[in-house]
Amino acid sequence: MTEDLRPSPLLSEARALLPGILAVRHEIHRAPEVGIHLPRTQATILRALADLGLTVSVGERLSSVVAVLEGASPGRTLLLRADMDALPQQEATGLPFASRTAGVMHACGHDTHTAMLIGAARLLTARRDRLAGRVVFMFQPGEELGGGAALMIDEGLLDHVDGSPVDGAFALHIAARHAAGTVHLRPGPQFAAADTLRITVRGRAGHAAAPHKVLDPVPVACEIVQSLQTMVTRTIGVFEPAVVTVTSITAGRAVNIIPETAELTGTYRTLSEPGRQAVRDGIARVAHGVAAAHGATADVELTDGYPALHNDPDFTATVRAAASGVVGPAHLHELPHPTMGGEDFSYILQRVPGAMAFLGACPPDRAPETAPDNHSNHVTYDEDALAVGTALHCAVAEAFLAETSK
Repeated sequence: MTEDLRPSPLLSEARALLPGILAVRHEIHRAPEVGIHLPRTQATILRALADLGLTVSVGERLSSVVAVLEGASPGRTLLLRADMDALPQQEATGLPFASRTAGVMHACGHDTHTAMLIGAARLLTARRDRLAGRVVFMFQPGEELGGGAALMIDEGLLDHVDGSPVDGAFALHIAARHAAGTVHLRPGPQFAAADTLRITVRGRAGHAAAPHKVLDPVPVACEIVQSLQTMVTRTIGVFEPAVVTVTSITAGRAVNIIPETAELTGTYRTLSEPGRQAVRDGIARVAHGVAAAHGATADVELTDGYPALHNDPDFTATVRAAASGVVGPAHLHELPHPTMGGEDFSYILQRVPGAMAFLGACPPDRAPETAPDNHSNHVTYDEDALAVGTALHCAVAEAFLAETSK
């Protein structure tokens, strides 16, 4: 519970802002939007920032918002990021501020991310006189669908302020599967590259009563699925984590017709570029080889998704120190291993040293081990944890900007 956390001035100040932070969160949660065009969410953010005296701009190809806070003296530039898009799911939480849009829900906590960053903008603005440098507040659409971070980079995000480069970047991701008010991260890989596969097996169609006279692609497709799992366990090193998952098999419509094609789709997840390439090569080799063994052919389409997210070790140490000051060492945890989920903040961290941390927000009536997780239409969060996230954004900003300029 967040009330068990050690007292800190930043956390106390963030808690004083919590009613306003929650009002923003509830407004966004009631009116969720999917993708890169989020006009209502963008309008809510612009209203919430309007009285802070920040330099604000909006995206051209997407509904992004970038707000810049200039400190009292020159220094480095830190980017703080919140994603703001929802998911195409029907909400089943029963919350009084539940989604009013059928089939759309904030099921990954992006509404909380946005509300916390608005709170951080307010808190850091009040502390402007002690900041050397600047803070760029990045409100990003299209994390779930659309690669919004890459689009914002293309529009000049990382050299947004008078051509000055961004020196560091930080983001939070809320997590119902961690105790409320705790902070979790690790140096190095934290999220996997998230790529997709599509394999079309081509045979010859014919009557189901005479399979020997045609070339049935269905058993070939099934064998490819099994062989892909063997490929991972027997050609990818045990210390190079990789996941290949076939999520759909589509073939034919009639019970008495062998189809001409069978299609497999799925995803593969890796943590390094050498591992990513090894899996790509393995998928193509298995699909072509198994198909050829049966006299069939296979078309293989591999599509790159988000790259792996790697936390910079030095920046991670800065986050750890800042988090310890906000929540205390007992509530700060190093993740034992990466998650194989994907995250497009990775595009930022390919260009700028930085880190992402998880903020625990398990509801008080749930156990972390069994609480509905992100992407569940039942997921809820302990809203008191949003004060911790707001304070942590500010603590990281103050710590990073106080370090020696590069």
